[in-house]
Amino acid sequence: MTRVRLTPGVIEDLDRIVEHLHHHESDGAEARAGEIISAFDVLADNPLIGRPAGDDKRELLIGRGSRGYVALYRYLQLIDTALILAIRAQREGGYARP
Repeated sequence: MTRVRLTPGVIEDLDRIVEHLHHHESDGAEARAGEIISAFDVLADNPLIGRPAGDDKRELLIGRGSRGYVALYRYLQLIDTALILAIRAQREGGYARP
């Protein structure tokens, strides 16, 4: 079973997403962040499920529409680990960090 690990910047991304949801009076902002984190579980059994994103990176699509997010990750086959690098809303133009 593949290990799934988050880089420190991912916590900042989640904080930014929750803050945005609070600002726009969205109910259950923390619950939505929990749903995003739970979606990473699929990588434990299917680390290559995400679409290719160049430079050995992949993107995991989470949800859809206004509730859609994209997680940028890299699968490190040698140590069987999916390393989550960044998260953004699907409607955002890019990641806060590459």
